[in-house]
Amino acid sequence: MIRSRRGVGAGPASPATPRTRLSLADTVAEALAGLVQRPGRSVLTLLGTVLGVGSFVAVLGLTSTATSQIGQSFSLLQETTVTVDDTATGPGTPGSGGGMSFPEDTDARLERLTGVSAGGVWWPLPLRDPRVAARPTATAPDGRSSVGLYAASPGAIRAMRPTLSDGTVFDDFHQRRAERVCLLGSGAARRLGIHRADTRAAVFINDTAYTVLGIVDDTERLPQTLLGVIIPSGTATARYGPPRDTPAQALVHTRPGAARVVAAQAALALRPDRPELLKAVPPPDPRTLRDRVDTDLSGLFLLLAAICLAVGAVGIANTTLVAVLERTGEIGLRRALGARGRHITAQFLTESTALGALGGLVGTAIGIATVLVTALVQEWTAVLEPYAVLPAPLIGALVGFLAGLYPAWRAARIEPVEALRR
Repeated sequence: MIRSRRGVGAGPASPATPRTRLSLADTVAEALAGLVQRPGRSVLTLLGTVLGVGSFVAVLGLTSTATSQIGQSFSLLQETTVTVDDTATGPGTPGSGGGMSFPEDTDARLERLTGVSAGGVWWPLPLRDPRVAARPTATAPDGRSSVGLYAASPGAIRAMRPTLSDGTVFDDFHQRRAERVCLLGSGAARRLGIHRADTRAAVFINDTAYTVLGIVDDTERLPQTLLGVIIPSGTATARYGPPRDTPAQALVHTRPGAARVVAAQAALALRPDRPELLKAVPPPDPRTLRDRVDTDLSGLFLLLAAICLAVGAVGIANTTLVAVLERTGEIGLRRALGARGRHITAQFLTESTALGALGGLVGTAIGIATVLVTALVQEWTAVLEPYAVLPAPLIGALVGFLAGLYPAWRAARIEPVEALRR
């Protein structure tokens, strides 16, 4: 509603130039009336802003939620595990025909390092199509054994942290004397029909008997050994030679917080003459992993959110410009009744800003719902930072305001006479 009043200082004899004003309440009412007049177009115009603001809130919320889960899922087991690979005897290396770069006293060298609880070397036995059975003459139905064969030092067994259902593990005595003893994984024990270790049970590998000392019910590391037979590495080297197809690997169990320091020292401690033959692999740093995920996700999806906001701004600008062209007669009538150019500008800017703010509110609600549903499905704890949620509707309003600048400027430049002639 446009109101007029006399100018200040106008004399009583001369007619004063009428001055008009448009209150804030009238501006908002006119803008809302313009939006409600074409509800379908307004809803379609909102979609770009809704998608942009919704993506913005969802991306920041999901990134915060996912990165918080990394710290929770990075377990103590991963934090205390270091592996040392033999890079000189692997496939494709000059020493791939056999041999091992680890010294005979690998267990002692590793356990002398500060922060190491246990460590030792292990590898799959270099046997092709071995016969593994609970009796010397028994064979598998298809001629092949489904039981794995592994060699491990006592230190590696301790680093695995096995849980035994029966019996005990072999030790340095069996290792030093190359005794024909073994441990059975629980899966291998079921396949071989061996349920107890105190009955002097034996496993026959290519008709050579190995006394079962214990049955491993579970293990924290090297879970593949649950389906296999483990013999001392000294026995394996004496009877079957060093590793051939698959190189040996050292497994180290460290104290919490010491893994990265141990990894930096392990190769030099094991082979001070040629440390380049070994490569220690520390556990990933959870802070680095969390920052990497945060950066990757935020950079990618915030770019998509910016594109959606740009599309929304173009949609609002186009719709407002079309509204200006369609309402040229109305604009001319308002100008003829005394509305100033700034009043027309304020009206159309308010309409575009209201469109953006409404889209921002709906997009914020959709983004929050997306984060909550995702966290509920994944059984995560939803993390929504206030800085990501509270400014989101304002971002939509800002997009609408910027998008409405040009159409509002065009509307303010329409002359009343020209508008009424159309």
